[in-house]
Amino acid sequence: MRKTFNLKVSNKEPARQADSIKHEVKKYLKRERKKTLPEKVDFWDFDCRIGDNAEAAKVINVADINSNITKLLEADKDEFYLEILAKHGFKTARIKAIGQK
Repeated sequence: MRKTFNLKVSNKEPARQADSIKHEVKKYLKRERKKTLPEKVDFWDFDCRIGDNAEAAKVINVADINSNITKLLEADKDEFYLEILAKHGFKTARIKAIGQK
């Protein structure tokens, strides 16, 4: 998902719009995690970036998406860019076991 979200919409308060964006992100993550895992992959991991625009977006952890949206809302931004890309995730114990062989 690479998308620019508007926090200021004519028919909603910005706080309610932020809640709706958080819900959309949550649904997207749930949908991506349901996809079938390739062989030897432990879980779906995500690369996330958020910022005023694509060029100024900074890397964040997937768990920090909601708090960053709240910070942008409190900073009175009109819109922001959010990028979430799925990637293969491996448990650290498995990586160590593979490295020892």
